[in-house]
Amino acid sequence: MRSVALAVTDGMLHFELSVAYEVFGSAPAAVAVPWYDLTVCGTGTVSFGPFSLDPGRGLHHLQFADTVIVPGWADTDVDPPADLIEAVRAAREAGARMVSLCTGAFVLAAAGILNGKRATTHWAHTDALAARYPEVEVDPDVLYVDNGDVLTSAGKAAALDLCLHLVRLDHGSAVANTTARRLVVPPHRSGGQAQFVTAPIPDQDDHPLTKLLPWTIERLDQPLTVEDLARQARMSSRHLGRHFRAATGTTPLQWLLAQRIRLAQELLEETEESIDAIATATGMGTATTLRRHFNRTLGVPPDAYRRTFRTRGDHGGGTGRP
Repeated sequence: MRSVALAVTDGMLHFELSVAYEVFGSAPAAVAVPWYDLTVCGTGTVSFGPFSLDPGRGLHHLQFADTVIVPGWADTDVDPPADLIEAVRAAREAGARMVSLCTGAFVLAAAGILNGKRATTHWAHTDALAARYPEVEVDPDVLYVDNGDVLTSAGKAAALDLCLHLVRLDHGSAVANTTARRLVVPPHRSGGQAQFVTAPIPDQDDHPLTKLLPWTIERLDQPLTVEDLARQARMSSRHLGRHFRAATGTTPLQWLLAQRIRLAQELLEETEESIDAIATATGMGTATTLRRHFNRTLGVPPDAYRRTFRTRGDHGGGTGRP
């Protein structure tokens, strides 16, 4: 998935465009893998409110990219331009991985790419997307949806989450985490996390989770339970659950499992440790338990995951179509 094309036209949202350009435009200094070949495709000079952009390629070039990204579409009450819809549809027919950020889902839906698929967009526009395109299964409660070769995200920060998810799919967790550090953002928020949470990931010194989260991450090899976390935070399990839901959009147990899976990914990519040893290091206990949770979360067993990323490393990443 080396070649990435941004599909732009008048009426796009510049934030989502900037997010994609920042992530895929240049590799972090510490990353040695071949990075993406990014092009911006559009027709003539494109206006984004007070900004303007001269795309390097025409919209027809989308069909030659491995991955096509459609940024947010500003006026969801107006149908996207016909030439954009046709170019996006042609890219899909040519086999490109299709990605929409925020309300870019309206463009993919107009092209018929989301028919019969689960998708999301900014929570303020999910009802409109579902009403206009009834063949799309709209999920308003997630940050992003990964259908394999068709991916959609919610708004703003979730667009960055999805871009980092793509880097993780293509290059592994270590590279995605390095990219996140450069952008000074959390390395991973799962797509199933709620769009609407009452507070951000806590960074206040006096927040009850501020010290608990790093304390937990340092002890993932231990058989921690929700009760252990509650005891460390000096609160009841029910009270801890309320704080977790408000701050992360998920439960303590789901968050803990996500951290264990993330650590397992890194160990599979970067070490020669056996599956049994990784199960111990991540607190999963046994290889059987690790395989069950890993497969359920990522859709592949840990052995296959390791082979995939070792193969990519041996060959320097995927290759783009001409």
